[in-house]
Amino acid sequence: MILLYLITPFLGLLRNYIKYKQLKIFVFLRTPLLYFFITKLFQTNTIWKTMMFERWFFLIYKSLLSLYNDDYNKKKEKYIKKYGLKYNI
Repeated sequence: MILLYLITPFLGLLRNYIKYKQLKIFVFLRTPLLYFFITKLFQTNTIWKTMMFERWFFLIYKSLLSLYNDDYNKKKEKYIKKYGLKYNI
């Protein structure tokens, strides 16, 4: 069971190294720690439920962070240049 909880963080660590050429140990440890807290909070030993709740948590967290940082307006010009997008005003 522990092995299944380490596969996702390890694959994420590998992806980040391939994409950014850096290893961030906090990002690697964040997922297993969150798995532990979710398992204790919901009193569940079902692996797929724990992983699903973790994905939902990060989806909501990253969406709210993006709204807070106003990423849409900050990156709008970049995407217009990069992809030739046209926005209706």
